[in-house]
Amino acid sequence: YSFSTGEVLKNLNKFYKRKEIQRLGAENGLDARLFHQAFISFRKYIMESSSVSADLHIILNDICCGAGHVDDLFPFFLRHAKQIFPMLDCMDDLRKISDLRLPPNWYPDARAIQRKIIFHAGPTNSGKTYHAIQRFLSAKSGIYCGPLKLLAHEIFQKSNDANVPCDLVTGEERVFANEDARQAPHVACTIEMCSTNTPYEVAVIDEIQMIRDPARGWAWTRALLGLCAEEIHVCGEPAAIDLVTELMYTTGEEVEVRNYERLTPLTVLDYALESLDNLRPGDCIVCFSKNDIYSVSRQIEARGLECAVIYGSLPPGTKLEQAKKFNDPDDPCKILVATDAIGMGLNLCIRRIIFNSIVKPTVNEKGEKEIDSITTSQALQIAGRAGRFGSSFKQGEVTTMHRDDLVQLRDILNDAVPPVKAAGLHPTPEQIEMFAYHLPDATLSNLIDIFVSLSQVDGMYFVCNIDDFKFLADMIQHIPLNLRSRYVFCTAPLNRKEPFVCTTLLKFARQFSRNEPLTFDWLCRHTKWPLAAPKNIKELVHLEAVHDVFDLYLWLSYRFVDMFPDAVLVRDIQKKLDDIIQIGVCNITKLIRASQSAAAPGTAEAVSEDFPLSRTQKDARAVSDRHGAASTEALSIAVEAAGLRRVKNSRPSRLGSRQEDVKSYGRGSLANRLLQEGLLTQEMLRQLESEWQDQHRNGRYGFGSKRDDQHKPCPNSV
Repeated sequence: YSFSTGEVLKNLNKFYKRKEIQRLGAENGLDARLFHQAFISFRKYIMESSSVSADLHIILNDICCGAGHVDDLFPFFLRHAKQIFPMLDCMDDLRKISDLRLPPNWYPDARAIQRKIIFHAGPTNSGKTYHAIQRFLSAKSGIYCGPLKLLAHEIFQKSNDANVPCDLVTGEERVFANEDARQAPHVACTIEMCSTNTPYEVAVIDEIQMIRDPARGWAWTRALLGLCAEEIHVCGEPAAIDLVTELMYTTGEEVEVRNYERLTPLTVLDYALESLDNLRPGDCIVCFSKNDIYSVSRQIEARGLECAVIYGSLPPGTKLEQAKKFNDPDDPCKILVATDAIGMGLNLCIRRIIFNSIVKPTVNEKGEKEIDSITTSQALQIAGRAGRFGSSFKQGEVTTMHRDDLVQLRDILNDAVPPVKAAGLHPTPEQIEMFAYHLPDATLSNLIDIFVSLSQVDGMYFVCNIDDFKFLADMIQHIPLNLRSRYVFCTAPLNRKEPFVCTTLLKFARQFSRNEPLTFDWLCRHTKWPLAAPKNIKELVHLEAVHDVFDLYLWLSYRFVDMFPDAVLVRDIQKKLDDIIQIGVCNITKLIRASQSAAAPGTAEAVSEDFPLSRTQKDARAVSDRHGAASTEALSIAVEAAGLRRVKNSRPSRLGSRQEDVKSYGRGSLANRLLQEGLLTQEMLRQLESEWQDQHRNGRYGFGSKRDDQHKPCPNSV
């Protein structure tokens, strides 16, 4: 160049900051993010390339010599941008494809009829769904759409028991009421599986407030806008009434609202449980992690009581068996320990709900883990399970395990549930295929990214979270599949935190790509079937993952019948596996003890996430197993974990008192609870205090050297 590098950079930055250039970029499909990325690449090309085109070289020379204007760079910038973002050449077409502003128009069959919309609004246990189902049963034809397999199965059972032939359709299962496999006039399905082409007299959409769900909301939007039924009965929280009314206004359909009150009284007690010694028959302790489930159930068993256990990753059959055991008046099991999985889908005879904690781990929009107070909607859904109408308990009660949570729970329950603001949407396979036609070299993950970035939505809608889809798309990107098959694999319902299930999907996709059927024998070899009853928690967790693998096989078998041909055999062994898991869950406290005794002292950090004992529980194990030897480490972890678990909530008024509890580690509520629950003795506590003080004087806080590189907390850092 006949000009300095500094001059070029100065003029390039001047070009970048020009509002006129940014406007021109936007007109050509470069939003702020793409414009920035394109400029960085363009600048790098000019500054580092040895083969800048002659015409660009002349323009740069003129600009640096004062004979040209920085705006003259725009054609070269745009040409470069189109090389790195090929979609800029077909931006108008892509924008039309990703225009999501008129979802009602996607369902011409539904728009061709005038539908009657009835919203059954009320809290848990108000009879709203019961009334909708009565209309479903009396209709000539009907479809029930629910959020869970358990709910679909319950309506399927109830309908056939009432001599109304009803089929069952879930992602993994098809059950026909008629022996000759003829389609029955009624069907109960999980909401993702509902047909928007089949005409019905009555449709029931349950738990309509889930239309706001960041991952699954699109399925409720699709059902509400697309079902071809003369009457649509919508059931759910009153918080969704306004949004449903607005959405139906855009389709020209009116909404009739029927309000329901709770059928039995629900009382928030003015005292906390405080100790598991105060448990009564019919109590349900609600925990928000499997770790706490394990800990609480063991402590209950230590008191000579039997308890049922229900959490989300258990197979539906096991959940139903545990619910049956708890509900049976002749069974000695009178206590239930459960996660918020009991919020819907199970009929339970609960007298009193006890929140073990009112904070819950969540994942925010950025995919980051957070710990926050439960929402009013969640609290009401769970608390409402107490005192179910028709059960042996004529009224329900709700309280907390810890006294300082009770005031906050009362506040949460008294808060108004914020109105549902928007309905979820999701790109269809057809839309992604049209994108791929225009961008043949883009990966599926990139296609989805571009779709979402270009999509335009009305204020009443939002595009659902596609992180799980992208995770699977990236995972199988290297496997040669056609786009439609790749899309199906990426919509498979699996938990990406389960490595065994994810690697199985990868193997399924690889074998599928080679056109080799996935046989029963292959699956048995892969899962090492037959499997024995679990001897510890880690084995139980693995069995749950194997059950999910069988679910995945069955789900794929309905989409690729020839490639997954052995669904009947897989369903048979899945039922056997369900029985094996039930044995494990019935003996869960024995499995916990086996897990703890198998872990050698000082090796806690070697336990993987597949072995989900909470840090608080590992501490208790360390304290009780070592009887005080070098267990300052354990108490410090317990102090830190318990403190973290309790302070990270959205009500800061509780923060100060919780920190005081942590600071007074030997005298505060944590030590008292450990003493009450038999995890510490007075003698052990005195020895721990003495060792803590010795280490404090020596400038060491809590953890032994083996864990220093991982955690490094101190009592005042919580």
